Formats: sequence, C-alpha cells, structure tokens
Amino acid sequence: MKIIVTTLPETEVGYIRRTGSYFEPQEHWGNLISWASSNGLFPPEQSFIGISLDNPELLERRDCRHDACVTIPDGFDKEKHKEIKFKKLSGGDYALYPFYDTPDNLNSAYQYMFGEWLPKSEYDPDYDRYNLEYNMNNPAEDTEGKCKVDLYVPVRKKTS
Repeated sequence: MKIIVTTLPETEVGYIRRTGSYFEPQEHWGNLISWASSNGLFPPEQSFIGISLDNPELLERRDCRHDACVTIPDGFDKEKHKEIKFKKLSGGDYALYPFYDTPDNLNSAYQYMFGEWLPKSEYDPDYDRYNLEYNMNNPAEDTEGKCKVDLYVPVRKKTS
C-alpha cells in the first residue's frame, strides 16, 4: 500500500452527529445527503467526509460518535440552517490511505495505519486533529458493494 503525506487546508463543514456502533446502519448519512442535495452541496464541488470521533476498542460501541459532514463553500449562509451544525476541520499534514473495499473492512485500514505504517514512518499521529474519511463513491452504486474512501490520518514529524 502506497501511503503519501499531503497537506490539507482548513475546511468548513456542515454535519450531523450520530452516537452508536459504527457497525450499525448510519441513517444520519441519508439525512445529511438529503439536506446537502437540497442546498446544492454535492460532488465534485463539495466533499462528503466521515469523522469517527471515538476508538471502538477503547469505548463501548454504543457510545461511539460519528459525524457525517459535507464541505460548504465560502459565503454559505449558515444562519438559515438551524437543523445542521457547523465546524472547521483543521488543516495540516495528513497521511493518505486510499481504501477500496467493503465498508465493514474500513477498520482494517485504521489498524494498518496506526499499527504498522505509523510506527515505521517518520511521523507520529496528531491526536489533536480528526481522522477524515473522504467518501469518493456510494457503496450502494458500486458493482461490488465496496466503498472508496480516502482516509486521511493527521500526522506530525517525529521529534528525535
């Protein structure tokens, strides 16, 4: 697997948060996509990003939080959309893992990045920023039911 380190800019997103197992249906995505579509926020101009906020190996699965996000353009009138939350995602250096497999195997990408690639690299994880899952397709429309996700893990150069 070819991992590259790239720099992402600070990005503003609209999002809907869900609490529960990452391995259960993710209905908040449908709600976000419906809202985004009705407001002209769809690829290629905008991106859909998933953010898993908790490690299911350290927290009860039922308590894990996930944000379904869509990038918003400069000047978007957030005041008109009280049903959606907004936040800025930090820019900086990220290790990119291009993932293409069934959604239930996305956890293996995280295990590889944190268990194998990072320890052997010249980078440490930057736990002050979120891992970002840029959704590049709709698995329901993929002939093999696979998801294409660009997984960005925030990193910083090792010191010493």
